[in-house]
Amino acid sequence: MGYWNTRGLRGSAFEELINMTNDVYKQRYVAIIQKIPTPITPVKLDKEHGHITLAYFEKQSTVDYIGVVQGIAVCFDAKETREKRLPLQNIHKHQMEFMEHFMHQQGIAFLLVHFFNEDKYFFLPFEVLKKYWDAAQNGGRKSIPYSAFEEKYLLTSSEGYPLNYLEGVNVYLAEKEKRS
Repeated sequence: MGYWNTRGLRGSAFEELINMTNDVYKQRYVAIIQKIPTPITPVKLDKEHGHITLAYFEKQSTVDYIGVVQGIAVCFDAKETREKRLPLQNIHKHQMEFMEHFMHQQGIAFLLVHFFNEDKYFFLPFEVLKKYWDAAQNGGRKSIPYSAFEEKYLLTSSEGYPLNYLEGVNVYLAEKEKRS
């Protein structure tokens, strides 16, 4: 059983940026994306401040977000790193399995990745993630290098969206259509 403590708040500014973007997508009827909460059971409470200081996860989560964009089902996880690589230890087997099943149902699965020190955000298609994941499972490198994140998937604030990640989805869909 996994445990949560104050380190569990890592990436919360990144997730808040995504949540604000999702609010704008919803207001403009572009997409409806929901944050999936991970059920926890509190172990220690700071009664003075009303905060949970230690808890355990009741069950494994799937991904951070799930929803629909203009009729297309999407699911994704948000990952943040201070390194020039994305450690694959931050992605769990059950998440990979969920995203793979999601893709088999004609949905789109991906990661949104924030390279903290570079202050850059990327869309990472599931297919790229899976290539590195499978290689790691077979003794290959245990991370995705920064160089594997393509400039065409660099995400920015645009059109009033704090982090317009649907631009990455659009690029991905256009490329997928070309390959078909």
